[in-house]
Amino acid sequence: MLRDITLGQYYQADSVIHKLDPRVKLIATIIFIISLFLVQNMAGYMIAAVFLACAIKLSKVPFRFMVKGMRAIVFLLLLTVVFNLFLTPGEALVSVWKLTITKEGLRTAVFMAIRLTFLIIGSSVMTLTTTPNNLTDGMEKLMGPLKILKVPVHEVAMMMSIALRFIPVLLEETDKIMKAQIARGADFESGNLIKKAKSLVPLLVPLFISAFRRANDLAMAMEARCYRGGENRTKMKPLQYKRRDCIAYLTLACYLAVCIGANIFIHLPF
Repeated sequence: MLRDITLGQYYQADSVIHKLDPRVKLIATIIFIISLFLVQNMAGYMIAAVFLACAIKLSKVPFRFMVKGMRAIVFLLLLTVVFNLFLTPGEALVSVWKLTITKEGLRTAVFMAIRLTFLIIGSSVMTLTTTPNNLTDGMEKLMGPLKILKVPVHEVAMMMSIALRFIPVLLEETDKIMKAQIARGADFESGNLIKKAKSLVPLLVPLFISAFRRANDLAMAMEARCYRGGENRTKMKPLQYKRRDCIAYLTLACYLAVCIGANIFIHLPF
């Protein structure tokens, strides 16, 4: 299950999405997430689904690879749906014992499930098509105006990129530790939910030790190479906007305008 998490991984392919400037992909992800919370009807989500499907098709990343990343959040998704389904007041549809499913709760649960699903897949498109180095450069460029406020932009971008890159590394390390403990007789499968959670506690100590060791090794490697970030540091491949990036920005503007228009003028029954 840990290997199913695709966030932070990079999938190499020769596609239009891979060739886009990382700033475009970061802004596109932000706009897509904003659009998911702006729309309040089925028409808006259908437009978002078409936009996401086109992005996945252009990225040339297998759809099953992106869906695989959803397995890790199935429990969170179900928990969100159940809470919205039973705890939202409104017009009652079905009553089971003391639990009541309302019309408003059903609507909220469906929309919340769609939002979470699209949000995870949309974010995965960005990380799967952007290398950690390009992601760092894109973040640094976008946060450039914050330098006026004395914000250490380069350091913040570097930390965010390293944290994102370390997600699959730590997941792989967790998987190795679990297999080693299972070989020694540990049981992570049997019992109820609370027992399973308690059985994971012995994983924390070796995982933290491994994380600190990797962080220390990375810091020593950067110091050994005389790494100094921030001002006066040149880049081997400076970011430059190209024609395809301008077309992508125009497409994003049209998508956002269509989403807002659909939210205001189109009302599908649900």
